[in-house]
Amino acid sequence: MKEENPHTYQPRLVAWEITRSCNLNCVHCRAASERGPYSGELDTKKCLDILDQIVQTGKPIIILTGGEPLLRNDVFELARYGTDLGLRMVMATNGTLLTRAIVEEMTASGIKRVSISLDGAAPQEHDQFRKVPGAFQSALDGIELLKRGGVEYQINTTVTKHNLHQVDRILDLAIELGAVAHHLFLLVPTGRAKEMIDQEIEASEYEKLLHWFSDMRNKTPLHLKATCAPHYYRILRQEAHAKGEKVDFETYGLDAVTRGCLGGVSFCFVSYEGVVQPCGYLELNCGDLKQSSFKSIWENSEVFLRLRDFSAYKGKCGRCEYLKFCGGCRARAFESTGDYMAEEPLCTYQPSQKVSHG
Repeated sequence: MKEENPHTYQPRLVAWEITRSCNLNCVHCRAASERGPYSGELDTKKCLDILDQIVQTGKPIIILTGGEPLLRNDVFELARYGTDLGLRMVMATNGTLLTRAIVEEMTASGIKRVSISLDGAAPQEHDQFRKVPGAFQSALDGIELLKRGGVEYQINTTVTKHNLHQVDRILDLAIELGAVAHHLFLLVPTGRAKEMIDQEIEASEYEKLLHWFSDMRNKTPLHLKATCAPHYYRILRQEAHAKGEKVDFETYGLDAVTRGCLGGVSFCFVSYEGVVQPCGYLELNCGDLKQSSFKSIWENSEVFLRLRDFSAYKGKCGRCEYLKFCGGCRARAFESTGDYMAEEPLCTYQPSQKVSHG
């Protein structure tokens, strides 16, 4: 992986919390969301201006998220505007508010893919996690509407001790439902999820899960991706080398979008107030879009520049030969130590003596 000027990195993904309002109250949510309204939420005009600013840095995928993005009245105006700018617009929704009319608006506005979270393979587990009876069935009903409307969808699953034992069943369900992808999210105990720190799986379980997920890549028709689980990209390389296979970007999903920790490197998060962060779980104010341009923040934030400096990583992450492909979860490091450049606390791997970041 060649070195880049830290000022010239391009964003590949931008997750935008266009509203903090939500109709659910999920136990793991970073946002502690309720119905709102929340003061400080950016108005339509400012949001359109931010989309104009983003295209000055490249053509990243824009994830419209929340809260629940469908609670924002202008969500399809924003999606259509981004589409017209040449941005790939996608949406993360809990699926419970979908109707046939909303799905038609999604299609008309150019939304390319929708993610819906399923955190259990059956109603009891999912509804307990989402704290809303009937949320599981509502999500399935939403998925059926997307299917009928011809909108591509993926299943997201946040893995905790609560559902670790049934991730294989959730994957089977994703296949049965006709999803194009299944993304695993490993719990990061920030925001309200701090209350769930006892639900964070142990490092050894983490490693075992990611090996299983890697093995499933050739046994399922879905695209599989692990998020907030940067070790996955170290594991993919280790397994390829163990098999004597050449590490191929397309085969192993090792392009710039699917590096381990993307925060500040090819990804950023924009809060409902317009504050830019490395990710939604690493709550460091890297700049305010009410005061600065997206381009200026992306190119010049001290936090972002430090995250792009691989010589600044500490502990065993800094010594690791897989640093550029993994990076360790910066949010987990920050929550554990108060230093976002510290080593990832949930990693069992011990770096080799010979370090090569190339």
